[in-house]
Amino acid sequence: MKLIVRKSRLKGTVAIPASKSHTIRAVAIAALAAGRSAIRAPLLSDDTQAVVNCYRALGAAIDTSEAKLWKVTGTAGQITAPAQTIDVGNSGTTLRIAAGSAALARPGQTTTFTGDEQIQTRPIGPLMDALNDLGAKCRSLRNNGKPPIEITGKLTGGKTTIAASTSQYLSSLLLCTPLADEDSEIDVTLLNEPDYVQMTLDWLDTQQIQYENQQMRKFKIKGNQSYEPFDTAIPADFSSATFFLCAAALFAEEVTLLGLDFSDSQPDKAVVDYLKAMGADITIAANSVTIKAAPLKGAEIDMNRTPDALPAMAVAAAFAEGPTKLLNVAQARSKETDRIKCMAEELKKMAVDVEELPDGLIIRQSSPKPADLHGWADHRIVMALTIAGLGLDGQCTIDTAEAMSVTFPNYAELMKSLGADMELVGV
Repeated sequence: MKLIVRKSRLKGTVAIPASKSHTIRAVAIAALAAGRSAIRAPLLSDDTQAVVNCYRALGAAIDTSEAKLWKVTGTAGQITAPAQTIDVGNSGTTLRIAAGSAALARPGQTTTFTGDEQIQTRPIGPLMDALNDLGAKCRSLRNNGKPPIEITGKLTGGKTTIAASTSQYLSSLLLCTPLADEDSEIDVTLLNEPDYVQMTLDWLDTQQIQYENQQMRKFKIKGNQSYEPFDTAIPADFSSATFFLCAAALFAEEVTLLGLDFSDSQPDKAVVDYLKAMGADITIAANSVTIKAAPLKGAEIDMNRTPDALPAMAVAAAFAEGPTKLLNVAQARSKETDRIKCMAEELKKMAVDVEELPDGLIIRQSSPKPADLHGWADHRIVMALTIAGLGLDGQCTIDTAEAMSVTFPNYAELMKSLGADMELVGV
């Protein structure tokens, strides 16, 4: 599938879809709880369908017949290892969080996980080592620290050390260790994207889970706890909003985004600060954010907390005056793709002066040109490249556009509602 994008001026109001990260955490906790939970206004996407399928396989009953209300009858922490392999598709968050849950199965029960071609290139070794320390038995079937993997119960608790090059490793441990028989201690020697761990801790707090957090460097989690059923609505997704924020900052008469809650711990709310630092005209109200196009100037931005925002920010930088440095985000190389390398290659196709660093990009003032672009089957790269097309004479074509369904199936539809000249072909 391809997206054809032509020069456009954006105007109007759009409601941002629900958070992928919160939806996945909600399903996981509801599946581990005793009783029936209600998840309101969840995100409907390939990644969230993957987490539903996964926890169904682990024993939860999940009714998704109503799009705006999912009903989950949990397992009370009594995970059942399925006979069939669980395929998480493209969802790295599902894989990592569910690996911890699978470790709660009875001794000797084994769950096998796999995923698509991209998932099978993504590391999970540090998490498996930590789960082994805490009583489970984990192995990579190809002995490369990547899926497919086997997780055998039972997690009992104890002490472990982890370098969380992705926050998902630590989130997985924090979600499963309260259900271990004994207390657990986790020493964290490296933590990227700490705000995603804070999202997990916020969920634990609403569940009244007992733990000690020593400045995100050491955690002590009391064992033999339980999760309770809940009824909650999922907040809007700042990661999805990033594409609208960047596009509007460059090419909008006036765009208003609805549903964003700045009190939420989602890290990508920082994109508003990044764009403001570059000169963007952004106004925040109680339940809305309004953006008008303004000339952007280059800036130096530490993106360690927000690796998902790298592709969109790289495109915004290509239209800014002066150089922009996007730094300290080496983990962006281990997402669905090597997003640093891939974005550098695509920007060069548009005649953008870009320099690839080990941990980021330097993008210098350029005059971007339309081009045929490769989306790398990476949802965030596909959507980021559409932003460039909105500002160029002629047209940009982006392939592998079907990848948008991973987190944002109706992205093109919502962009078109704001006036974007955007066409999906090969549907």
